Amino acid sequence: MMTEMLHVGTSGWHYDHWQGAFYPGDLPSDRWLAYYTERLTTVEVNNSFYQLPETKTLRRWRATTPQGFLFAVKASRYITHMKKLKDPHEPLANLLERLDDLGDKLGPILF
Repeated sequence: MMTEMLHVGTSGWHYDHWQGAFYPGDLPSDRWLAYYTERLTTVEVNNSFYQLPETKTLRRWRATTPQGFLFAVKASRYITHMKKLKDPHEPLANLLERLDDLGDKLGPILF
């Protein structure tokens, strides 16, 4: 039962210095996510802290990752650092609406 709840991943997947160390040296960067998902079951999305990914990007991630894969998404710094979690209703609604494009691939939201 516990292993069904356990997901192993990293904080991001797009790091140039991983090429040759984790990713094969000849693997193009547009194939890194696919390679990553063959080995790990979750990943933290860091760029959402600075700017929400575009709808088309979220839909592509959802469509191109295997069933059961989860994205742990960092909440916007607007909510956590600028507003300091005060009056979060509108920005939180905007965040959740955008993340809805991940569907069942949305894992935890990190605040």
